[in-house]
Amino acid sequence: MGEKLEKLSFDAPLYVLAPLAGYTDLPFRSVVKKFGADLTVSEMLSSDALVHGSQKTFHMMEKSPLEDPYSVQIAGANRDVIQRAVEILNEKDGIDIIDLNCGCPVPKVVGHGSGSSLLLDLPHMGKIIATIKNTSNKSMTSVKVRLGFEKKNHIDIAKIVEDSGADFIAVHGRTRAGKFKAAVDYEAIKEMKAAVSIPVIANGDIDSYEKAKWVLEYTGADGIMIGRGAIGAPWIFHQLKNNCKEIDLSIRHAIIMEHFDKMIEFYGSHGVPMFRKHTHTYSKGYSGASLLRNDVNRINDPLQFRDVIDDFFKNNEIVS
Repeated sequence: MGEKLEKLSFDAPLYVLAPLAGYTDLPFRSVVKKFGADLTVSEMLSSDALVHGSQKTFHMMEKSPLEDPYSVQIAGANRDVIQRAVEILNEKDGIDIIDLNCGCPVPKVVGHGSGSSLLLDLPHMGKIIATIKNTSNKSMTSVKVRLGFEKKNHIDIAKIVEDSGADFIAVHGRTRAGKFKAAVDYEAIKEMKAAVSIPVIANGDIDSYEKAKWVLEYTGADGIMIGRGAIGAPWIFHQLKNNCKEIDLSIRHAIIMEHFDKMIEFYGSHGVPMFRKHTHTYSKGYSGASLLRNDVNRINDPLQFRDVIDDFFKNNEIVS
């Protein structure tokens, strides 16, 4: 087995990339890791799919050499299946943390009793956490939660997570009922931080350098987890790590090109159509953005695509 990570240090705020299906794949994670993220997490993996040997799931689990430390997030509701999934992960080098998803609000996940539906049965959730902790040969076990299912019971959730042996907890500051639209309750995150002795990572609507700094200060959290706020702006980790409010256009350009190159390296020529959605978000606010979007929608050749976006982000200014 590979060398085990010593426990994560929470001496300084930890900056974590949240798992987001369809976005936080290996190329994106490697970019944010290179430019400032302390910890990256795989896209959510089904414990059932792991146990059934899904090659797609194993492919999603692959990591960049830069991803050190690296966390793999699993979802599931059956303790036996989760135990077998963890045993499979035990055989994989390069994983430092196993994270249990108890926060996903998507109906397909909730319908199987996974994700945020685990918040409806805290004793069962606690047994699953303990099963992971007792089975895993990785350095740490963590849990991603929401504030509750229909209504808040965030203190009970935090205490169950701690009592079940988790090393730290990441909290999305909404209930399941709040999906991604209700106001994030940072006060509740602050209360959870005060209620437990394990580190607490704050998550939810952290979409700017200023907001990240405020959330850390207000909640007293040990770190922040950024998901949707990093899509189209992965340089937020560079800003936080270097304590710089503004981001130079040359750094944006370097990050965008690094992302494209990693997409082609990982997906081959299929990385071109996959990168179009990123080109659209990266170019927001730049002069000539609509022309660029029209151009790249017609390009399939990786070298031509690269030349077009390289020229655009090198020579255009932000106007809004």
